[in-house]
Amino acid sequence: MTTVGATLGALAVMSAGPAPAAAADDIQSQQWYLDAMNAQGLWKVSTGKGISVAVVDTGVNPDTNALKGQVLPGVDVTGTTGDETDDYEGHGTSMAELIAGTGSGGGLKGVAPGAKIIPIRTVLSGIGKKGEKQGDTSAKAIRAAADSDAKIISMSFGTDFPIDGGLEAVQYAQSKGKLLIAGVGNGAEDANYIGYPAKYPGVVGVSAINENGEVAKFSENGAYVDLASPGVDVPTWCDKTFKSYCPQSNGTSQATAITSGAAALIWAAHPKWTANQVLRVMIDTAGRDWPKSTPSRYLGYGTIRPAQVLLKGKGDPGAADVDPVTNKKTPGLSAGTGASPSASASTSSQASNSTSGGQTSAAGSSSDSSGNTTLWVALGAAAAVVVIGGGAFAVIRSRRGV
Repeated sequence: MTTVGATLGALAVMSAGPAPAAAADDIQSQQWYLDAMNAQGLWKVSTGKGISVAVVDTGVNPDTNALKGQVLPGVDVTGTTGDETDDYEGHGTSMAELIAGTGSGGGLKGVAPGAKIIPIRTVLSGIGKKGEKQGDTSAKAIRAAADSDAKIISMSFGTDFPIDGGLEAVQYAQSKGKLLIAGVGNGAEDANYIGYPAKYPGVVGVSAINENGEVAKFSENGAYVDLASPGVDVPTWCDKTFKSYCPQSNGTSQATAITSGAAALIWAAHPKWTANQVLRVMIDTAGRDWPKSTPSRYLGYGTIRPAQVLLKGKGDPGAADVDPVTNKKTPGLSAGTGASPSASASTSSQASNSTSGGQTSAAGSSSDSSGNTTLWVALGAAAAVVVIGGGAFAVIRSRRGV
């Protein structure tokens, strides 16, 4: 994990260090997960148009080739020099491109190229004139994202200790109907302690997998992993100069951004759904071969598979006002909000326009489903599945708490 701060528990971005640089015009060939998700098929049904994603991060540069025309006005909560378009590290811009990049000029192609980005710049490292450390502004940033027009709040950062005002900020965002997604962290080979905001009830914790569907060694594991997503060898900008991409970048940061993009695709195709319903169908259709009632500590409910929703019409959105992870009602939402609980994804006219792609089958099994560390799943196409069991670990998701 790239730690940005001198004290224990300092906020950290969820991307590992830079890899060798690659020319921008070669970088799309390195986005292996787009083919695995059958992105070309998905984009015939949904591109994420009409959905905005708040990227709570180091800022977003709107002038990269992939982000021109994709970035809406945002908010800077740092109280220091610059504004939300001044990315002081390059991390936030990378996450924005993974979500909604257009691919123009050889730049990254986002999972949801029709979506828009609302940058919320917060303090993840020293950004003062002399590089001095600033106070934690992440709770303020989450509230700013909640007050924006974004439906999804993507948070590729974390800290070991509860964020001052963080739980209240998350609850506020939930009451505003937002879907909050965060990386679980990159410290599995060290302390392996999933922190905040991923640990808060109401936040979707995302772990990282590689091209083979195996959970990354660095990806933290435990009770707060909800979904798994590509996070190994996922290209990002090498640094804040935006001169070159690093194709072999790793982290739950990338997994978070890709999950946010997948959620945008689904929500755009089903605009009447609530955040709870979008998440529920993502959980329903996730790639796994263990019982949904006992999520894996490594992969949660499984690997994201938006093609199952958009191309196969699978997944029941269920209750509009009940969080599918905590099984508790979401404050501020009513049962009358969103789609009918009995309506399935197949009722969408957009979701039924295509009949190709999107199918996987679970061929393997494990005596301890909750310990799964490996799931070979092409995220949208047909694939074989191999599951390796780990240590015993059962999670009762209805009791999830801080």
